[in-house]
Amino acid sequence: MFSDWSLLNALIWVPIAGALVVMTAGAGRPGLARGLSLLTAIVTLALCVPLWQGFDTSSAAMQFEGAVPWIRALNIHYHLGVDGISMPLVVLTALITVVTVIAAWNVKKRVHQFLAAFLILEAMMIGVFVALDAMLFYIFFEAMLIPMFIIIGLWGGPNRVYATIKFFLYTFLGSVFMLVGLIYLYLKSGTFELAQWWSLPLSMTEQTWLFVAFLLAFAVKIPMVPVHTWLPDAHVEAPTAGSVVLAAIMLKVGGYGFIRFSMPITPDASREMALFVIALSLIAITYIGLVAMVQKDMKKLIAYSSISHMGFVTLGLFVSFILLAKGGNVEMALDGAMVQMISHGFISAALFLGVGVLYDRLHSRQIKDYGGVANTMPWFAAFFVFFAMANSGLPGTSGFVGEFLVIVSSFQGSFWFAFFAGLSLILGAAYSLWMVKRVIFGEVKSDAVANLKDMSAREFFVMAVLAVAVLLLGVWPEPLVDVMRPSIQHLIDLISVTKAGGV
Repeated sequence: MFSDWSLLNALIWVPIAGALVVMTAGAGRPGLARGLSLLTAIVTLALCVPLWQGFDTSSAAMQFEGAVPWIRALNIHYHLGVDGISMPLVVLTALITVVTVIAAWNVKKRVHQFLAAFLILEAMMIGVFVALDAMLFYIFFEAMLIPMFIIIGLWGGPNRVYATIKFFLYTFLGSVFMLVGLIYLYLKSGTFELAQWWSLPLSMTEQTWLFVAFLLAFAVKIPMVPVHTWLPDAHVEAPTAGSVVLAAIMLKVGGYGFIRFSMPITPDASREMALFVIALSLIAITYIGLVAMVQKDMKKLIAYSSISHMGFVTLGLFVSFILLAKGGNVEMALDGAMVQMISHGFISAALFLGVGVLYDRLHSRQIKDYGGVANTMPWFAAFFVFFAMANSGLPGTSGFVGEFLVIVSSFQGSFWFAFFAGLSLILGAAYSLWMVKRVIFGEVKSDAVANLKDMSAREFFVMAVLAVAVLLLGVWPEPLVDVMRPSIQHLIDLISVTKAGGV
């Protein structure tokens, strides 16, 4: 049915059209706004079915591809397409948006504007994953900031203005350096087409400067130490739905940027800087894990946990350059990084939703205000413990698969890479289960906890969907790996090339 790029166009423009309808028809009618938003999100997710079914898992080529001239004077095209790396991220975005709309059902303040912002955010994030023109990518990349800025700034907590400005400044300033790099590459090649940049010969000096520009943009987004400090503040102040999207999808844009820009365009510089990025990744995995252990706010603990777990993504991506030199299993490292991105999307979303369930009842995120929740909310306790175990890397859950692949491949690079990465399994269990012990188990500490009501049918459905996703990916990751394999191999071919020779 969808032989061309009409499907990808629909994935971008259906949420935008739905947001416009919600803004106009849903004004003053919150029930209608919720219904229209949910319908739009479900239709967008339904469009992912033919996307997955029609995807050729034996090809590394871009699929559902199409392009039309956009700004002819600068040779900029509205060029869309997906491969095995971007397609799973598109599906993840559509699924998490449905979950987010359902989770935000209790929002009372300017409902139509709140939900419309999430639909526009969905469109921008999908646009990032399907854009094959660098300038189009940059526009979507920057446009994501606007709805999230509004969501945190209008519906966030007491310090929302500080958090949203800090979030905007960090991410915007980082991407300015990327824009300089994109302009340089355009002047060098005369095009913004990513595929042509991948084969563009660049000297080592050029690659180094470009790598630094891309690193500054994507390290903030993922986020890496030391440019991570905006994330805990943004999470603490963001509404629950905002935290879900921020952790589950927006952080993945940083990892995706490394895959699309840093690694294939500047492979020689990436190879030279690999140890530096690996060091930052291991610091994130271990040091930030220790920071998470001392947090008193559940949201802040999970935010630091996200930074630690996303360290596995950058570790897997850049240890691949070490493995190339040593003849190790590069494919395993890249598979692990990609699986970790998808897995973290499910687990982090569920944990933030769990905190949101408690916050809706007691209006507190402080660990000390809870205790014995299992006695009054048994279904919630079961889900929360399950996701905490998945966050710790329990075998049989998706949290184990990505981390295991990255740790095993890191061991081929260096024992110490694997040693410090493996510490995360201990630290993850420490802070996750310590939180569970203090919040879920023990005696009921207060009348407020004693009077808590268990999850509603809506909350149960959302958590159950994510639990099924975590289990499926944990026990049967093969469908995801099969989709990615040809594109991962193509990426390996691109980063194996020495582009600086003879330039």
